[in-house]
Parts: sequence; structure tokens; C-alpha cells
Amino acid sequence: MLWASKKALSQKGVNDTIVVGSIVINNDTLPHIWLHDAFCNEKGNKAFAKRRREAREQREAYDRLRYNVYKVYPYAVAAGFIMNDIDSAMALMRSKDAKQIYKRRKEDELNKKFKGELVNLTMSQGQVLVKLIARQTGKPCYQIIKDLKGGLNARIWQTVAILFDNNLKNSYDPRGEDQIIESIVIEIEKRGRIVYK
Repeated sequence: MLWASKKALSQKGVNDTIVVGSIVINNDTLPHIWLHDAFCNEKGNKAFAKRRREAREQREAYDRLRYNVYKVYPYAVAAGFIMNDIDSAMALMRSKDAKQIYKRRKEDELNKKFKGELVNLTMSQGQVLVKLIARQTGKPCYQIIKDLKGGLNARIWQTVAILFDNNLKNSYDPRGEDQIIESIVIEIEKRGRIVYK
């Protein structure tokens, strides 16, 4: 092994950092550094395993949320179109009776079309659907029900929703708590993958 001389140590240049030993192999001089022994203790292994487990759980939660958004987003888009259609039709009607008849007819039509499919959603998919409907329509589901069916019906449906760990008064906050959902929706819209059967 070759070591730097005292003269070389005293003549440090601007870009010199650390003087190390060297070893010559086949007329090639390579730096040679002894490293301290590293020991892995059980505490370190547990902390690493815990971080890994937490990362895996976060990934699984994201994958479940992504699946749920992909599943219910077409229903939210359909709800947005239907609400715009209902609002524009109701604005043209003058008579209260005509509005009531129109609302009943639309409700029957929607029940035939969607009721069977929506019954099969999980609770977490229902929570995501409430958020996405609020995103598409600009109003919470509670307000939509209140406008179309009245305050009593809205309170009844809100009570049922609370029993199933949901809240119809939830609004949509794309820059806050719903930021991850918003990123998934943007991904869906960029792909153009809105599939409704």
C-alpha cells in the first residue's frame, strides 16, 4: 500500500478533499479505504419492516380508491348530464303541476335504469360516488335531493346514508381532502376511458 508523504499532506490544493490510501493492481493505482463494520440490530430491522408495511398499506389503499373511482365515475358523469337536463327542462316549465309530473317521470326512468346497478356498490364506492356527483353537479347530493324531492326526503336519505357511514352533505374539494380522487379523475379523462354499460 502506498501512503501520501508528509510533504503532500501539507501541500493541499483548493479542490483536495481527503487524502486516502491507495493500492496498485496491474500498474493501476486505485484508492483504498477501510470501512467500519456495520451491524444490523433487531430494532433497525423492525423499523424497516414497519416502514415497508406502511408503504404497502398505503399502496393498497390507493389501488382500492383508484378501482372505486374507475367503477363509479361513469355514474357521476351520467348524474351530471341528467341534472343539467332536469334543470334546463324545469326552467322552461311554468306550472308546479307540470314540474311535479316531470320530476316523477324522471325519477321512475332513473330507478329503472340505475337502481339495480347502484344497489351492488360497496360502502366505500358509495362514498366516492357522493363525492364525484358533487364534483360533476357543483352541489352536494343532499342539496340535489332537497331541490327535487323536498327537505324531509333529504333528511331521511341523509339519515340512511349516515347509517351506511356516508354523508350526503359532503362537498368536493379538489385541492384539499379530495386531491387524490381528482388526480385519478384527471387520469380517466386524459385516457378518455369513461365506460358505462
